[in-house]
Parts: sequence; C-alpha cells; structure tokens
Amino acid sequence: MARVYLSLGSNMEPQHYLRAAVNELRQRFGSLTVSPAYRNKAVGFNGPEFVNLAVALDTDLSPTDLNEWLHALEDRHGRRRDVPRYADRTLDLDIVFYDDLVIEGPGHLQIPRNELQFAFVLRPIADIAPDFRHPVSGQRMADLWEAFPAEREPMSVDSLMDMTVG
Repeated sequence: MARVYLSLGSNMEPQHYLRAAVNELRQRFGSLTVSPAYRNKAVGFNGPEFVNLAVALDTDLSPTDLNEWLHALEDRHGRRRDVPRYADRTLDLDIVFYDDLVIEGPGHLQIPRNELQFAFVLRPIADIAPDFRHPVSGQRMADLWEAFPAEREPMSVDSLMDMTVG
C-alpha cells in the first residue's frame, strides 16, 4: 500500500462538492486523514474564492490508475474540461505526493505537484503530515510551511468544512 496525499479544491458550491468528494474517497479507500479547510482567493484567474483541503489515504492503485480514478470522480461531479485550465470548478483533485515517488505521466500527472509552491496546497499538507519529507528537497512539510511567506497568500479557516471526523 502506498501513502498518498491529495489536494482538493472547489470554488463552486465548495461545501457540497468537497463533502461529496471526501465521502467518495472514504467509500473507496477507507480511513482518511482530512486537514482543516481553507478559504483563499482564486489563483490564475478572477473568480469566487476557493475552499481547499488535503487528504491522506492508503491505496493499492498505481499513480496513473489513482489519477484516472480521481478524474472520474471530478467528472461525476460536473468538472468541465472544455474550459481554460484556470477557471471555476466544482472539484479539483490532485495527487501531491505518492510515497516518495517523483514522476510525470499522462493526464497532468505530476508528483510531487508544482502547486505545492502555493499556500492553499502546502498548508493543508503540512497540517496533516508535518514530518513528511519532500522527495526532492528532503525538507519536512512543517519546515516548508514555516518558511512560507504566508502574508503573500492570505487564507482563512472555513469552519463549515469540518470533515476531520468520520
């Protein structure tokens, strides 16, 4: 089994879509560790604020198969792929880490994800995996977050998204 860390985000009815995604992840993978959810401005375009969180899970799926499964989950919940890459979305699910692998593959598969440079990906991962080490730099997630210029990308906790129980 591989330990995987996912980034989940939505800026269209985020409470509905993120809850649905977490529920489907639990049904498929069992026990999850779910970070607090954070509200932040859209990155790369003007749009409603996003709510983002991270999930840790164990899987027997390969990175490619997991990525395809996550794309199917997005599609089931109305994710549009006929719009610009930076646009409003019901769900955005990305594999940030898959054990200590470093790979690029089909379907925008990139592990670790470059989006780790943004607070909305890094902070939730650091919340649930502070001692996990980046497979390239060797730095702990807690240390990366501590060094991050948080004032550059303000976020607030979205208390309506408490999904850490269950």
